[in-house]
Amino acid sequence: MQAIWNGTVIAESDDTVVVENNHYFPLESVRQDVLRPSRYETVCPWKGTASYYSLEVEGKLNQDAAWYYSEPKEAAAQIRDRVAFWRGVEVRGS
Repeated sequence: MQAIWNGTVIAESDDTVVVENNHYFPLESVRQDVLRPSRYETVCPWKGTASYYSLEVEGKLNQDAAWYYSEPKEAAAQIRDRVAFWRGVEVRGS
């Protein structure tokens, strides 16, 4: 699977976990040079608190376009240390 934004592959892995139709990529498969920390957080009743990254590619910023659960609840333990995308990031088979 690949995550693509602004014409650039930002993540690629054969080991994604699908939860609620979102592919969660291993953190080490995501290009660290495009991730920008965000203060945005959301809470899911069964997964826990999601933290976000913004993406910066070739000078363009996609605010809060990636999220992760650093301390997921037990029911979502399989997505620990994984990142999912939205806000225009295309996720497709490589």
